[in-house]
Amino acid sequence: MEHGASSVVGVDISHKMLEVAKEKTHFPQVEYKCCAIEDVEFPEESFDVILSSLAFHYVADYEILVKKIYRILKSGGKLVFTVEHPVFTAYGTQDWHYNEKGEILHFPVDNYYYEGKRTAVFLGEKVTKYHRTLTTYLNTLLSNGFIINHIVEPQPPEYMMDIPGMQDEMRRPMMLIVSANKKVDR
Repeated sequence: MEHGASSVVGVDISHKMLEVAKEKTHFPQVEYKCCAIEDVEFPEESFDVILSSLAFHYVADYEILVKKIYRILKSGGKLVFTVEHPVFTAYGTQDWHYNEKGEILHFPVDNYYYEGKRTAVFLGEKVTKYHRTLTTYLNTLLSNGFIINHIVEPQPPEYMMDIPGMQDEMRRPMMLIVSANKKVDR
């Protein structure tokens, strides 16, 4: 709304997350839907922009989701999403390997090319995530009519390097940001 949108739809599978969103936004033009993103239904070409923050790695069938997004985006519409980086999701545990003194040795990357279900612990709870390679994330977009604009593997800024543990965040990518547009109809 602050950037000129006439309407916004927020979708999340968690009632709690939607309640937090409602508390933080005070625009009557925002509609909230509680459902899985892969189950949401909208008419064709409903949206100019679709943003997704750290959700696609919870979806079992990424290609079906991409096809659905393509269908509901307007011609030339933009998709921007973040996911946990495939290097981060490959092994499954999403934790460092430590020595007997508790010091970080390395971050394990194993089974990278074996895509599929992984179990991790997030905020003390077991969660199911779906690992995909970088190739799968990007080529699925390309083969379904998207043009990729930007790919970012964010890293901590220099001013944060004195924060304990932040130097270790430079040892492996944790997040991936992708920006793509639906091809313009001619």
